[in-house]
Amino acid sequence: MAKKSARNPTLTDRVSDGLFRGLISVALRLPYERRVKAAGWIVSRLVAPAAGWPERIRANLRLARPDLDGAEIRRLVRDVPDNIGRTMMEIYSGREFVKRVRDLPLTGPGAAALEAAHRDGRPVILSTGHFGNYDVARAALVARGYRVGALYKPMANPLFNAHYLDAISLIGTPLFPRGQKGMGQMLKFLKSGGMLGLLMDQRMSHGEELTFFGETALTATSAADLALKYGADLLPVYAIRQPDGLSFEIRVEAPIAHGDPVAMTQKINDSLEALSRAHMEQWFWIHRRWRPLQRPGGPSG
Repeated sequence: MAKKSARNPTLTDRVSDGLFRGLISVALRLPYERRVKAAGWIVSRLVAPAAGWPERIRANLRLARPDLDGAEIRRLVRDVPDNIGRTMMEIYSGREFVKRVRDLPLTGPGAAALEAAHRDGRPVILSTGHFGNYDVARAALVARGYRVGALYKPMANPLFNAHYLDAISLIGTPLFPRGQKGMGQMLKFLKSGGMLGLLMDQRMSHGEELTFFGETALTATSAADLALKYGADLLPVYAIRQPDGLSFEIRVEAPIAHGDPVAMTQKINDSLEALSRAHMEQWFWIHRRWRPLQRPGGPSG
């Protein structure tokens, strides 16, 4: 079971967690495809407006994609939360979710390199982002015997964090919490030839001033630093949600050549940006990825 957070839950924590648990409990009684579609609809039409996500999505789009017209922004305001809702329900579907993705083929120019590293027992850094369903690749690889661990950031709500950690642990382990203890366990795992998944698209105050969608985005160089230190392949990997909204393509990009860690990290940002431009609704545009969050002007949805 998940280890409880040290912070005592507030009344807001308890109410929001109770509502979430109730929604998940009801949805899990539905057949898999119906529950995933329902979760997308509920988050898009009910949760997102209540949480203020439409305003945040519009602000991010005004900054990063000022070329978009109002109709496209309105579509993304609807479809981005839909993808988030589907992703969360898929993760909470546990073994059903794993069963659906475990046999997906690895595509892309880096697939052969990933398979070779697995055969040889060599360490790999799998860089990814909050795109599509970011746990599909991990679930599929673990299910077929790959040694894949992941670094995660504990949630602010301790009640939510407990059952969310249980859900992602059911998909696969090991999982390493950010912090001194988790870092030590993670490095030991990597040195032993493990593969480590890192989400690279969150704003890190100590990060380098790199670019994402042409704007300054503070980005940690941790993936590149670890790859260089431990002689690991650095492979961007993504799960692209398909038009049916329920299936995925696992795409492995070409290995990023070792060199300057800042330049390597910029290539990670460029990789995610290219895919996000091709599938705009699949990146989590609710993130506060840039500072300032928005600038005056630009089309509104």
